[in-house]
Amino acid sequence: MPENTGYAEIAALYRQQIQDGTLRPGDTMPSLRQVCERFGVAQTTANRAYRALKMEGLTLAKPGVGTVVAGPISNNIASRVSLHATTGKALGGGETSQILEIGTTGADELVAPRLDVSPGTPVHVRRRLVSRGGVPVHLSSSYYPAYVIAVTPELTEPVSTGGSRELAAERLGIGQDHVLEKVTSRFALESEKAMLGLTAGDVIVTQIVRTVILEDGRVVEVAVKVTGGSTILRWSTSLRA
Repeated sequence: MPENTGYAEIAALYRQQIQDGTLRPGDTMPSLRQVCERFGVAQTTANRAYRALKMEGLTLAKPGVGTVVAGPISNNIASRVSLHATTGKALGGGETSQILEIGTTGADELVAPRLDVSPGTPVHVRRRLVSRGGVPVHLSSSYYPAYVIAVTPELTEPVSTGGSRELAAERLGIGQDHVLEKVTSRFALESEKAMLGLTAGDVIVTQIVRTVILEDGRVVEVAVKVTGGSTILRWSTSLRA
């Protein structure tokens, strides 16, 4: 750490340790006194660093224990778009993506209206399991219309493209404009329980249906993401005029 370490540098260090699995969900964070001694900073600086981690959903206060690492976190699309723009990758530190299935399927009643096609219309699907630090975070099924697959045939292969939407938008020459997200809760399917490591009988999961729209109004992707109840969902929305 550089001299005159600030709260941002301290927060960045612990953020990275949480994201790469060095600090795992449930682990107790160092006390504020230990942070002050380690970095040679005042308690106000340590407090500010810990407050930043808490606001990001990475930690939480546990009475009688102190500050602990929160459960797995599923970043929102804005975070992943920003990450891809700066690093060329859609996955953060410690994250891995395991492709489970790639192929053609008939659009169901959930996906069809969002892709503006009739139910049963063939669409391309990519299903994958995203983990962080070896812990399953979410299952994601991405559906693409034919014109997206026409310009990004890589999406038909069982390999990671490092940013499917970004690649498709680049090939189409149209930027991503906005995303619509609908969040609901439901009981997990047996297959979802197995992949997410959920062992209880009846498990409630959170389902996020995401529709990504290009600047010309076309839909580039409809994704259905399923997370366990211990996963924290994050949204960051600009309130600037």
